[in-house]
Amino acid sequence: MNAVEAFDAVDLIRTKRDRGELSTDQIDWLVDAYTRGYVADEQMSAMAMAIFLNGMSRREIRDMTMAMLASGERLDFSALGKPTTDKHSTGGVGDKITLPLMPLVASFGVAVPQLSGRGLGHTGGTLDKLESFPGWRAELSNEEVFAQLRDVGGVICAAGAGLAPADKKLYALRDITGTVEAIPLIASSIMSKKIAEGTGALVLDVKFGSGAFLKDIERSRELARTMVELGEDAGVATSALLTNMNVPLGLTIGNANEVRESVEVLAGGGPADVRELTIALAREMLELAGVADADVERALDDGRAMDTWRASIRAQGGDPDAPMPVAKEQHVVTADRDGVLLRQDALSFGIAAWRLGAGRARKEDPVQHAAGIDLHAKPGDEVRAGQPLFTLHADQPARFARALESVEGAWEIGDAGAAVQDGGPLIAERIGR
Repeated sequence: MNAVEAFDAVDLIRTKRDRGELSTDQIDWLVDAYTRGYVADEQMSAMAMAIFLNGMSRREIRDMTMAMLASGERLDFSALGKPTTDKHSTGGVGDKITLPLMPLVASFGVAVPQLSGRGLGHTGGTLDKLESFPGWRAELSNEEVFAQLRDVGGVICAAGAGLAPADKKLYALRDITGTVEAIPLIASSIMSKKIAEGTGALVLDVKFGSGAFLKDIERSRELARTMVELGEDAGVATSALLTNMNVPLGLTIGNANEVRESVEVLAGGGPADVRELTIALAREMLELAGVADADVERALDDGRAMDTWRASIRAQGGDPDAPMPVAKEQHVVTADRDGVLLRQDALSFGIAAWRLGAGRARKEDPVQHAAGIDLHAKPGDEVRAGQPLFTLHADQPARFARALESVEGAWEIGDAGAAVQDGGPLIAERIGR
């Protein structure tokens, strides 16, 4: 005989539809019943839309996070005997910060379990970038993750299927029902996985602006505050930086070309904005992990971070010296006049890179590692007529037309002294204790 269920999904949907609050027991039941298939996708879609429209209280969001956390396993790195710290970015255009950041922080003797994802749409995925190294493995067992944290100090890999399976199921549903941007669902999704990951400290890089997931700084601030509170409630030292994504980060958008730029940063060079954000996040991660006054610039410049990077690539089956794949075709766009580059819209360039093959339209699509865009100028730079502004890379030349369509009107050259796009500072504010 079937067990009698504690609640009825339709009653819970009505409560949320009518702006009511769900109890802790109701949320626990809902997440569990959905994970085991008793609550149907149609019902969870209706609930997700009700949450999107009417929001959730802080207590409800905490309950949702803890119920999703309880749906799977929780990793424990206490046997490592050293502090653990991690970073999560809400994603953006040219955001390759995880690549130099993990080895930089790990070079200070702190374990960095960086469980990462793949790209979907215009924001790139860390795992896709690293798979530009032939033989590099994203899928590791829990034992392999632990061993690499012990021996190398840091790991970038895919989250195992056992971590927050409720989130995996709900995330896929949100993607096809127009409810991705619901702050309670974003916060519980990110934080259930990060708490399950077993890190002692967590820094959140929450983007705002054109190329960000949430365009409006107020919405990004609300998300950051919500996630910091969830982390602290769960006993994880948590802070957030609100960072600007109106202009692409660095000079590369894609996969293999972003790896090349990350290696430049690890060699003490690279674009100023990528270096600035890497250093700021490293300081924040180390401080939360109990390492005060770390000289992170020196660790970038003296090769320590590079040594950890190379060891981590090797540990996952890659060759850190392997040449990065190069696209078969390229198309250069040049300046049509002398002047100053006034504007460069992050979202438009992100979509163009995606259309070149750097991203995927569906989770199962392969990415083309050599596809992408190299930028030769940033807003504020002086340019001369005929000078290259950016280069598109693709394996199929037929992709160039649609990519060029994406960036039409997305950049502008003006006279010296004209107002340059002001997205404000790269790091707008810090949220946390």
